[in-house]
Amino acid sequence: MPFIRFEALKTTMHRQPIEIDPPYTRISDIFGEHVFNKKAMQEFMTPEAYKSVMDAMIHGKKIDRNIADQVAVGMKSWALSKNATHYTHWFQPLTGSTAEKHDSFFQPNGDGGGIEKFTGNLLVQQEPDASSFPNGGIRNTFEARGYTAWDPTSPAFIMGKTLCIPTVFVAYTGEALDNKAPLLRALQSIDQIATEVCQYFDKNVKKVNATLGWEQEYFLVDKALYNARPDLKMTGRTLLGHSAAKGQQLDDHYFGAIPDRVRFFMRELEYEAHRLGIPATTRHNEVAPMQYELAPMFEEANVSVDHNSLLMDLMDRVAARHNFKVLLHEKPYAGVNGSGKHNNWSLSTDTGVNLLAPGKTPKSNIQFLTFFVNTIKAVHDHADLLRAAIASAGNDHRLGANEAPPAIISVFIGEQLTRTLDAIEQLEKGKLSPEQKTDLKLNVVGKIPDVLLDNTDRNRTSPFAFTGNKFEFRAVGSASNCAQPMTIMNSIMATQLRKFKATVDGLIKGGMKKDEAIFNVLRDYISESKSIRFEGDGYGDAWVKEAEKRGLNNVKTTPEALDFYVTPEAIKLFEENGVMNKVEVEARHEIMLEEYQKKIQIESRVLGDIAGNHIVPTAINYQNRLLSNVKGLKQVLDEKSFNKVAKEQLHMIEEISSRISVIISEKEAMIETRKKCNALEGARERAVAYRNEVFPFLNTIRYECDKLELLIDDELWPMPKYRELIFS
Repeated sequence: MPFIRFEALKTTMHRQPIEIDPPYTRISDIFGEHVFNKKAMQEFMTPEAYKSVMDAMIHGKKIDRNIADQVAVGMKSWALSKNATHYTHWFQPLTGSTAEKHDSFFQPNGDGGGIEKFTGNLLVQQEPDASSFPNGGIRNTFEARGYTAWDPTSPAFIMGKTLCIPTVFVAYTGEALDNKAPLLRALQSIDQIATEVCQYFDKNVKKVNATLGWEQEYFLVDKALYNARPDLKMTGRTLLGHSAAKGQQLDDHYFGAIPDRVRFFMRELEYEAHRLGIPATTRHNEVAPMQYELAPMFEEANVSVDHNSLLMDLMDRVAARHNFKVLLHEKPYAGVNGSGKHNNWSLSTDTGVNLLAPGKTPKSNIQFLTFFVNTIKAVHDHADLLRAAIASAGNDHRLGANEAPPAIISVFIGEQLTRTLDAIEQLEKGKLSPEQKTDLKLNVVGKIPDVLLDNTDRNRTSPFAFTGNKFEFRAVGSASNCAQPMTIMNSIMATQLRKFKATVDGLIKGGMKKDEAIFNVLRDYISESKSIRFEGDGYGDAWVKEAEKRGLNNVKTTPEALDFYVTPEAIKLFEENGVMNKVEVEARHEIMLEEYQKKIQIESRVLGDIAGNHIVPTAINYQNRLLSNVKGLKQVLDEKSFNKVAKEQLHMIEEISSRISVIISEKEAMIETRKKCNALEGARERAVAYRNEVFPFLNTIRYECDKLELLIDDELWPMPKYRELIFS
């Protein structure tokens, strides 16, 4: 045990890059080859079945069960042509990860042989039971039936030799038990109302898609070093150890040359991702040592969410082949940057227009302003719900430090666009004169494209920033499922657009011209939402004070943030958009609180075990060596010399005893406090108690252990040092 660190380092030093040279010349040669995409559907399905699936994907039409049989036959034939032997309904339960139960295509035929069979019934619906998944009280264990239902809007794919069919997961009573079902409902809601608003400007628009481009940050750690850290293995972050002298302060890792071992890992990861239709395009070193980023092209939000969940699974599989471990915890190491998952969100029409990008004409720019200002107003009115969407135990450690945005939700749009909105805000109420209309279209609306050409600054301290043709929700945590923030974002935007359209229609009905009505409403929204816009440094104490003056909440912990899910206003918003009913919302609230409590519980148990069973015995061993040394000195030296040379050793012996005493007493108190918290009724009460009463013990114990580390001989320390994991 004392030498585990050195063995891990020795193993790491002898690692050789595992060279990967994927068998293709161009990415386009293999892109999507393991996806049942349009090309594959046309080849393996009947024209009738293909048309039905397209109608379901584009227009949300239901697929007839007879047609489902045709789809199943085509899907099976394609899967068998790719050497698949099994199929699974692939879903995203409320654990934050993915789930699957594999079944074989093979069915015995009774005469010693068999056939490969797959029917429409097996495709459309399965009953995986899945009674142990979180349900927040929606169902009892003895009422455990749950159903997975095919989502035709996200294409099936092959992982290994298994056909994976994206599905939703619902309870026997119909409530959603997953992350995907509410997202699909939110996307349907935003599609409907955004299309209606678009028709103010273009009657040809029949559909609006929410789009998402995520940026996945992660750490890579050698497997040997990872396995040497029980805290990292069990909690995802290092609970002990002092900071290294050299971290990221020289900025020498960011965008640096990618090490060979990492480069080959990235190459294989991208190869597998491209075969699964994930349009990965960007890779680079991030700021912290051994931190990296992967980003794809924009996709329709539902598919993009599936692709991110799939990628996180894929990263683990590929990393294992390269003797790495991927860390997706938001803050695995104190003192260096944590990892986020920036969600770049926009809206696009079926006519090919990005609604958050300016056009070439005043008309198209009025459309841009409409969606731009409504987004800001939506964030202003529902900032606390957006804060709830990013709340997690891991993200609590990340938000507000080392280039992560603060917990205060604000919007950054840049100096030039601020001037544009200020000009619109100065408009007088009511009808506009011909001169005002001309000036507005030429000097305000008409110049927006030129303004954005120079609007290149990106405030990295802003949680929600406009970056040219999209909004970047930078506060999302790296381990999160994108479905949750995207469900909230599209829901609040749908609610906001409905209010906007109702107000504009009322003004038009009262005799105002359409453009005048739109500008009158936008002017009011700009004024009403001004407090959410902030262009400065989100890290400074000045912003905390300013935000308080503006009435913006600074919610620092997850239990507090999650309360905004279950306010009457939030439940009404979810219900009006058909996203979730009250039962579903309250269930999710309870599940997230329980998850938060359990993560702190696990951390406290791990820390207590390491401190009591490893660090304290090691400290006692070292203390005994010091005692032997002091006894020897006393035997050979006179009293004056002894008092002079043994002073430091005696002080260390005393300090070690003092710190051991604190660690043992704090550990015992932490155990008793956990018992008290566990006995509380209600998920929120337990979560708050763990945050306020158990969590402080972690900080006290780790502080004492870190101080002991500075006293104890390296060779006796039973675990790898704090930063060696990422610096080696």
